[in-house]
Amino acid sequence: MMLHNVPPVFDEHSKILILGSFPSVKSREEGFFYAHPQNRFWKVLSAILGCVTPSTIEEKRTMLIQHNIALWDVIHSCNIKGSGDSSITDVVPNDIESIIKSTQVKAIFVNGKTASRLYDKYIFPKTNIKAIALPSTSPANAARSLENLIKAWSVILEHLS
Repeated sequence: MMLHNVPPVFDEHSKILILGSFPSVKSREEGFFYAHPQNRFWKVLSAILGCVTPSTIEEKRTMLIQHNIALWDVIHSCNIKGSGDSSITDVVPNDIESIIKSTQVKAIFVNGKTASRLYDKYIFPKTNIKAIALPSTSPANAARSLENLIKAWSVILEHLS
C-alpha cells in the first residue's frame, strides 16, 4: 500500500480545487505535485494565468496561492505500480471535504480520466459538487498538444474571477 506523501496546497482564499489521481514516482520522490519534467501541468497552468512557468516548489506553491487555486489528489492511499494510473487498486480517498470547508472553493476540476472516475465514485457522494473533467497533462496523454491542453484548461478562468 502506497501512502500519499504530498500535502495539499490551499489557503482560506482558494476558489477552485484541482485534483489529480495520485502522485507519480517522480512527484513522490520530490515531495510535490507534477514533478515529472514531461508533465505539462505547470506549463498549462502558467500559460492560462499569464505567468512565467514556475520551476521550484516554492514558486509553484506561490503561483497557486496567489491565484486562489487549491491543489491535491483524489487518493490518500492505494496500490500502484510505478506511476501508472491504470494499475491503481485498493483506493482510500483523501478528505477533500476538509479543504472545501476551510476555503471558498466553489468549483472542482480533475486532471484526467482516472481522477474523474475516482472522484465521482468516492468523493462526489460526500461533497455533492460535480467535478469538471479536464484532459490529463500527463506525458501519457501525448495525443493532446500543449495548445490543445491550454485551450481546454482555460475553463478554470471563469471560476477564478
